[in-house]
Amino acid sequence: MDDAYLAINQANWDSRAPLHARAYGLARYVDDAQALSDVVRFDRPRLGDVSGLDAVHLQCHIGTDTLSLHRLGPRMTGVDLSGISIDHARELAERVGADITYVQSDVYSAPAALGNHTYDLVYTGIGAICWLPDIARWGRTVAELLRPGGRLFIRDMHPVLNACLAMTVADEHPDRSQQPWISRPGHVTIALELPYWERSQPLEWNDGVTYAGTEIVSSPRSVEWNHSLSEIVSAVLDAGLRLTTLVEHDSVPFEPFRGAMTFDADTGEYRLSERPWRLPATFTLTAVKDQQPQ
Repeated sequence: MDDAYLAINQANWDSRAPLHARAYGLARYVDDAQALSDVVRFDRPRLGDVSGLDAVHLQCHIGTDTLSLHRLGPRMTGVDLSGISIDHARELAERVGADITYVQSDVYSAPAALGNHTYDLVYTGIGAICWLPDIARWGRTVAELLRPGGRLFIRDMHPVLNACLAMTVADEHPDRSQQPWISRPGHVTIALELPYWERSQPLEWNDGVTYAGTEIVSSPRSVEWNHSLSEIVSAVLDAGLRLTTLVEHDSVPFEPFRGAMTFDADTGEYRLSERPWRLPATFTLTAVKDQQPQ
């Protein structure tokens, strides 16, 4: 597909941005100077102390997580493919008086777009790397953005979750006589139907409604790729970074399988209603660019 995916996904996210600006509840960030997004609130224990750092948020969308990070003390720069998303992010920052720099760029072009500046922290949040065709190239880009001693923080959807669809069970499974909790006929279950490993051919989608709200997306076409957990880890290691944390979580901050998940108000996250231990829903990975190569 070469770089044609960029125009397709940019149009898709340009059309989503105004809808999300209405659906994300931006007023709470204006009304409460301490308000943090649920995503950053979840990440905070693993983020550690970020005050005073130079940080860049890749694929920042409309800036709610970027602003939340800014409120924890780093000097923030946000990068996103969608110019309309960047416009909304800048507007939110201006409304609350936050000194955040925003730059429109795709991920792979970010080092050049940022003037080859390097950072103490590269942050990537939920629903980001599935829009990238080459996870190894992503790893090299992150390493290029980090200064020696800098670190990567990514929490994203688990590739197992990305490979799943909710489906209705048709037939009785013989093992249910021994394990009665196995889903019975007529019940919705989570099935591995989509690619787990990175493939050169992307998945194409035409979803008229976005994940936030019910408004119609004017440019519904999008393309995406899954990347296995081993491919993500290898991308980081092969780029010369040292892995410091890898944690899998059973929850995700949106509802990917409608009707099969339960919202936890304490965490602001969804997990499977039945046997949530079946599904790794998200993961957190941290890595460091050492002062000297190992």
